[in-house]
Amino acid sequence: MSTCHRNRGNLDRAALDGDAMSSATEEHEMLHYCLQETPFGWLALLGNARGLLRVSLQPEPQPALDGLGNAMDDAEENAGVFEGTLAAFEEYFAGSVTALDRIPLDLSDASPFFGAAWVACRSIPPGETRSYQWLAEAAGNPRASRAAGQAMAKNPFPLIIPCHRVVGSSGGLHGYGAGGVGVKARLLEMERNRGTLL
Repeated sequence: MSTCHRNRGNLDRAALDGDAMSSATEEHEMLHYCLQETPFGWLALLGNARGLLRVSLQPEPQPALDGLGNAMDDAEENAGVFEGTLAAFEEYFAGSVTALDRIPLDLSDASPFFGAAWVACRSIPPGETRSYQWLAEAAGNPRASRAAGQAMAKNPFPLIIPCHRVVGSSGGLHGYGAGGVGVKARLLEMERNRGTLL
C-alpha cells in the first residue's frame, strides 16, 4: 500500500512538474510587441523571453507595425518587456554606436546560412564596411555572395544586425530596406563621427 502511495505521489509530482514546465514554456513563447518613435522614424519591436524576433523601422507607425508580420496578431503590447532594448536604441541614436550589441536576438528560426551571415554582419565594427563577398566568406560559404545579399535584404533586425555596413564590391552603397540609401549613408556617417541623431 505504501509503495503505491509513493508511486502515486511521484506521479502527482511529475504531473505538477509537467504543468510547471508547460507553463514555463508558454511564458517563454509568449510574444510581446511595442511601438516607439525615433529620430529615424517609427520603431516596432516583436520578441519573446529569448530575445527579439523582429524589428521594423518605417516613416509611419502603421507600416512599422505591419513590418512585424503576422506573428504580431498573437502578441500582446507591452513596452515594459523592451525597456532595455529601447534604452539601447536611445543610446545608439545619442552616439553610443556599440549600444545595440547587447540586445539579445532569437535566431532559432533562421536558416543556417542566414543565421551565420547575420552573426557575421553583427561583428562588423561601427562605421566600417564590408563587402557581400566578405560576408559570404565569414558565414562559411565563399561562393554565396548572392545569398549573403539575400540575407541582408531579409534582415529582420535593422540597425541591430547592421546591414547598412555591407556594401558592394566597389564600395558603393546598395539599397537599404529601412529607409533607403540616404539613411544608410547617414547611419555610416553618424557611426564614423560618433555623432548623435537626437
